[in-house]
Amino acid sequence: MRKVSKKATFAVMVEHEKYMRRCLELAALDSGNVSPNPLVGAVAVYENKIIGEGYHQHFGGPHAEVNAVQDVLNKHEHGAELLKKAVLYVSLEPCSHFGKTPPCTELIIRHEIPKVVIGCLDPFDAVNGRGIDQLKEYGVEVIEGVLKEECEELNKRFFTRIRHSRPYIILKWAQTADGYFAPADGSQKWITSPLSRALVHRWRSEEDAILVGKNTALADNPKLNVRDWKGRNPKRVVIDRNLTLPSVLHLFDQTSETIVFNALKTETNDKVKYIAPENFDQYLPQYIAFQLYLMDIQSLLIEGGVKTLNLFLNAGLWDEARIFTGPQIWADGIKAPVISGHLCDSLQIGSDKLEIFKK
Repeated sequence: MRKVSKKATFAVMVEHEKYMRRCLELAALDSGNVSPNPLVGAVAVYENKIIGEGYHQHFGGPHAEVNAVQDVLNKHEHGAELLKKAVLYVSLEPCSHFGKTPPCTELIIRHEIPKVVIGCLDPFDAVNGRGIDQLKEYGVEVIEGVLKEECEELNKRFFTRIRHSRPYIILKWAQTADGYFAPADGSQKWITSPLSRALVHRWRSEEDAILVGKNTALADNPKLNVRDWKGRNPKRVVIDRNLTLPSVLHLFDQTSETIVFNALKTETNDKVKYIAPENFDQYLPQYIAFQLYLMDIQSLLIEGGVKTLNLFLNAGLWDEARIFTGPQIWADGIKAPVISGHLCDSLQIGSDKLEIFKK
């Protein structure tokens, strides 16, 4: 048996990683349109050249593998024959069950693609290793775990929803250089620069829902949309125990769906949904997270205020925190929350510092 040198093995892995990175780039192109499905990219390679590529573009639409295969067939006169000699790279394990679309494993088998390189397993029970098993049963060579961590990070929202039955929860706030969140009198005063605020609008376009508390809704009258960025508006969520928020607020303008967690009623008024837990005063953040999960919301951006942010912090119910620190010194006001987590990134956004923590 001929031995394969470590140098040759390393060269092959570098090649696999190159094409898997392209899969990740493709997958991220429509990050706001596929939820609650995962983000997936696929690339077909023949003789070290990409002959077709695709990604999952919108919920209910063709999967990445389907689009990549179709791209090969559209671009090449003898595409069907090329596929029989190609390697298919895909960032997430191909599905092996009927959902809104047929199984991608059957597509791969039908086109006789001999080799598939996979980034990470799909944790969904109907797949989770079964896609790989099915491919192997039909003689397809499968390599898995290429850029596994990057592939899992890309789909952290999907993975959290499947594994923990709740959305991926992101806390976001701005604070002054001396640690203040808002003026003591409840008035509105900007801390961050326009550049930072535009970035927040981009974040909103990437998440399924955005949540604020009653006091923030009253003080800021926020629209909670993405007017400073191109993309879809998230669903709006507000906590209003006794339903005291006035109906003239932007939250109730019927332009986007608004969910109101309260202690008084459960009913729907056009695009405004009122949801009352059995016990508003116990395990409220857990109830909100599970209820949003049941509504197929797989990511939640929490923008405040301090009471609402601390509600989720104290419950240990968060995955990521994005904290802007502006250059102002106030010396007085409402103190910003205190977080304990792993600082994974620090960036300068104009005059503001952005720190990103993971739980």
